[in-house]
Order: sequence, then structure tokens, then C-alpha cells
Amino acid sequence: MKAMLINSFGRSDVFESAEVAKPAVKSGHVLVRIAASSVNTVDTMIRQMGADLPIAPALPAILGMDFAGIVEEVGDGVSNFNPGDEVYGCAGGLADLPGTLAEYIVADANLMALKPKNLSMQQAAAIPLVGITAYEGLQRAAIAAKQKVLVHGGTGGVGHIALQLAKYFGAEVFATGSGSDKLALIEELGAESIDYKTETVADYVARCTEGVGFDLVFDSVGGANMANSFEAAKLNGQVASTVSMVELDLSTAHFKGLSLHVVFMLIPMLHNVGLAEHHHILNELTKIAEAGQLTPILDSQHFTLEQIGQAHDRLNSGQAIGKVVLSH
Repeated sequence: MKAMLINSFGRSDVFESAEVAKPAVKSGHVLVRIAASSVNTVDTMIRQMGADLPIAPALPAILGMDFAGIVEEVGDGVSNFNPGDEVYGCAGGLADLPGTLAEYIVADANLMALKPKNLSMQQAAAIPLVGITAYEGLQRAAIAAKQKVLVHGGTGGVGHIALQLAKYFGAEVFATGSGSDKLALIEELGAESIDYKTETVADYVARCTEGVGFDLVFDSVGGANMANSFEAAKLNGQVASTVSMVELDLSTAHFKGLSLHVVFMLIPMLHNVGLAEHHHILNELTKIAEAGQLTPILDSQHFTLEQIGQAHDRLNSGQAIGKVVLSH
């Protein structure tokens, strides 16, 4: 089969088209012909940082985590998928798991689900990693109807899904962004937009919550922005973070009695624990999407598998809105 390989880590031009052996199906797994995949920040981090990241695969490697495609063959012990099924999932591209930048993947059946019928392959491929991340973060932070929820990075890959899921769970949602296009998208998705470049945290907490603070803050920006999340949360509030690799003074969190939930959705793939939870979440996301409550936003620039380097550059540029997707 054709695959985009990397033989070294570094710049976006390290990808090379190559013919590699088509993987054979095995017990508990499914052979999927991939129709589309998407690019996540963690993909670009692995490609750039390589051995400095403990999750990086050995070289030569096939990167890529998300996929949507059609089942060609099922392994022993798999009863919930059949040849011809349209599926999606997040199942490779790190550690010892070959990735999705190829024609085929042999994926653990617990890391995938039936694709939403009302979404295209490209739309479905945009969901798995960010969808599982958003769903897990909101659930662990005990989202409830009528809460005031703040999403930092409301037009990013994770953020624009978290925004829609928070709405689905009945929350009143606010989201940060900047630039007229991104602020308009936040409003279109059903949240109140906050321009973080023109309004301070104290100002929008006063305006949106009468100074009380948000019940739940979902931070998909992370880093130094974590301090803004602590400032924006109400007393005894909940903060969910997807980017927590930061040294930070926790005094504000302490004196406000905050609960911090760190979401790292790759744990099942890295440690082979809790894989069935990803299958469950993807099934839930399929139901929500088919109910018309979840539609991934695809970036305006489209790429083929061979253009993976350009797709990485697009994501890293910060100009993409929604998800960067590849058609295979």
C-alpha cells in the first residue's frame, strides 16, 4: 500500500511517499481502507520533536491518528463491525501503533465506531481525537444543564467541538477568540463570543457572569492561559485543560477551591488501558452528530495525502479555522 513515511524528525518536508506492506488483520482488530484523515497539534509535535517526546514512534514511521474509512476485514473476536461498514476513530501514529497517513490501517476495534451517517468521510475524520478530548473533559468536569461554561479557543480543533457539546448538554456557552471570522464562527455555533485581545478576564467575568465566574472553564489553549482559566472560574468551580505542560503558581486555584481536570486522551493507546471507553464516547458522538447537534468545521484549505507537509504547515500557521483534513 502507499504511505507517507518519515525517516527523520524535523521540518514539514520530511514526509516521503513510499510503498509499504499492507497490514494484516489480527484478533480484536479491523482492517480499514482509509478515505480521510485529519491533522492534530500532537501530530505536528511528534514530527517536530521526535525523540524528545516519549510518545514518538520509532523511525521509519507512519504518523497520523484520526481516520474515517470503510471496513475491509474483521479479525477474530470482533462482532460489532462488518465488511462495508463506514467507520471512524483514532488508532495510531504514536508509540508502536502505525498511523493513518496510508491507504489502510489495522485498528483496535475498541478505538473506533460507526461513522455518523449524516457526515462525510472528511467531516468524520475531523472528529475522533478532538471529539473524545472535548467529551471527556466536559464529563470529568461534571457539566450540567444551565451552567455557564467558558471555552478558551472556541474555533480550534478541540474548542469548536467542546463548544457544541457544551451546548448539547444544556449549558450557556461563551468562547474566546480573535478576529472577525473566528468571532463570527463562535456566534454561528451558538456561543457568545469573547475577544480576548480587547477584553480582560476581569471585564468579561463581570459582563457575562455578574462577577461570579464561570461554573466550568474548558481550556484548549493551555500554557500561560491556564492562569486566565483560574481567574475566570467561580469559587469551587471546575477547570478542564487539554494543554497542561506548564509550570504555574496554583495559589489562585487553591484560594478559589478549584478542581482541575487534565485530559490526555492518548492514554488508552499508549498504555493499552480503557480502550473501550473511546469506543463508547465515539458511539455517543455519532448519536449527537446524527441528531444534528455536532458538526465539525473543516478548514477552508483542503489537502491530499501527498500534501501532508503542507497540511502540517497550515495547522502550525495558526490561520486554520476548525480542522485541517486530508482526502486519501
